[in-house]
Amino acid sequence: MTITATAPRAAAYRGKLRWWTELPLIAVVYGLYSGARLLVRGDVDDAVDTGADILHFEQLTHLDPERWFNHLFTEHAFLGVPADFAYASLHYIVTPSILVWLWLRRPTHYRQARTWLLISTLIGLIGFTLVPTAPPRLLPGAHGFIDTMAQYGSYGWWGTDASAPRGLGHLTNQYAAMPSLHVGWSLWCGIMLFRYGRNRVVRTLGVLYPLTTALVVMGTANHYLMDAAAGVATMGVGFLLAAPALRLVDRVQARVTGAIAVRRGKSGGQTVVATNVASAAGGTNGAGGAAKVPSPRTVPVPDDADRDPGAPGGNAAGRGERSRMS
Repeated sequence: MTITATAPRAAAYRGKLRWWTELPLIAVVYGLYSGARLLVRGDVDDAVDTGADILHFEQLTHLDPERWFNHLFTEHAFLGVPADFAYASLHYIVTPSILVWLWLRRPTHYRQARTWLLISTLIGLIGFTLVPTAPPRLLPGAHGFIDTMAQYGSYGWWGTDASAPRGLGHLTNQYAAMPSLHVGWSLWCGIMLFRYGRNRVVRTLGVLYPLTTALVVMGTANHYLMDAAAGVATMGVGFLLAAPALRLVDRVQARVTGAIAVRRGKSGGQTVVATNVASAAGGTNGAGGAAKVPSPRTVPVPDDADRDPGAPGGNAAGRGERSRMS
């Protein structure tokens, strides 16, 4: 025999995750992300030294493509201007859009993906705190990097302070280059598109988006190659921690729910016992009279002879009645 089962509807999964709890959770993490960038500015000299050390290490290992990409973007506006727009906007548009898409179209995978993203973001905040790093565009001029955001500032809303709108540069921490969450978040977006996209176009975008983001952050002189690699590593650690974190949350929720159920059961049991005691003590009914207790009644029970008419003595005169309390 073949048994077929119908998969639960998408709404059944979303019913376990309420939007009025999801939005505040994401808002809190994003607030921590923005707040940490503001509060943990670090010492400027140390941040510049860290950036110079990263660049020096890349030069020793011949892994410093950011200088070549930066020169390419500064010499060709048709590359530099779109790159600046991408750096200043996609980071804040694509990631939330994919979260909403997962919520609506892939609810069974949303919780795991959301947890992965949030944990990775928190790890990135730790990196900003422990290793304040000046991006290539803020290194001394001898290193040869040009800030494309400042060069092409007349084309967009940004000024000379990274992607912050003009006049709002004080609301961002320009020394939070390590790790690159631009690259980390874009990698998460790419994996979601490639894994859960149903057509070739979406899956192709899933491959191109993180690669393009890595080129953009280096070409605009906002991150080193090592920053991009650290962003990838951050997402890897976040992925490994997502499942244990969800199991811990589920365990805590189960204990809390069980404790609440036990308390409700105890309070309900006390109410029932009190009611039974009052009834047994001869409480009154709704009309003010004595409570009525059911009286015993006699129920005829057939004898063996009644069950088998052909048995000896199995006539009507052999029938008896047995009393039973009900």
